Amino acid sequence: MTGTIGSGEWGVGFDVSAQPNGSGESHPTPGKLYGLGVGPGDPELLTLKAHRILTSVPVIAYPTMESGKVLARAIVADFIRPEQIEVPMPLPFSVARSSQPYYDTAAETIAQHLAAGRDVAVLCEGDPMLYGSFMYIFNRLAGRFQTEVVPGISSTFASAAMLGVPLTYRNDVLSIMPATLEETTLRDRLAVADAAIIIKLGRHFAKVRTILDELGLLSRALYIERATMPNQRIRPIADLDPAKVPYWALILIPSQTCPQ
Repeated sequence: MTGTIGSGEWGVGFDVSAQPNGSGESHPTPGKLYGLGVGPGDPELLTLKAHRILTSVPVIAYPTMESGKVLARAIVADFIRPEQIEVPMPLPFSVARSSQPYYDTAAETIAQHLAAGRDVAVLCEGDPMLYGSFMYIFNRLAGRFQTEVVPGISSTFASAAMLGVPLTYRNDVLSIMPATLEETTLRDRLAVADAAIIIKLGRHFAKVRTILDELGLLSRALYIERATMPNQRIRPIADLDPAKVPYWALILIPSQTCPQ
């Protein structure tokens, strides 16, 4: 048996032609897996390619937190059609629990759709391959299904634009590091960085601020949270309450070298 889900159901043609399996039976052609970078938060920063795929695939998957937050979906909510199948990917809110079993479950659910011949787009905030949640789905499924990654604008680079500062000049080296690093490791790497972006601040903010003070970097350090989102905030580091700094915040230390 052969068939095609055409424009009447999903908005675009999508091949599910049966293929013989050697025993007289047939199976649909597997679907394609997409990792879609949806950008840092402003829907207008979604790329044209990501928009085309997002609005054409029959299945959309996205991470959800136990707190109920679904950031990746919220960024592109206006582009999702009612007839598209949505696959939430629950992830643990607590860092005390490993997220790997959750990715195992999500990957197998996505694999079922792909095996049935349905293309699946997995939404990922920022860029899928830069600290992106899609990497864990990619590692589990890219060897089994045709996969395409669509890059997105990372919050690290969007933050530089929102703060209005160049990141690096000439031969300066930019380092991106998570605030979750051990204190000694973070201090050592910041001590030799020409320019740096420290991400995933949250409950690690006080540690980071202490290190920056010790290294004499506070005067260069710039803080931003939820870059490009409606609730974006740019604040002096000295004014911040460590208990209120969110995970979606970063500190940018721009290069000191200026071109002549």
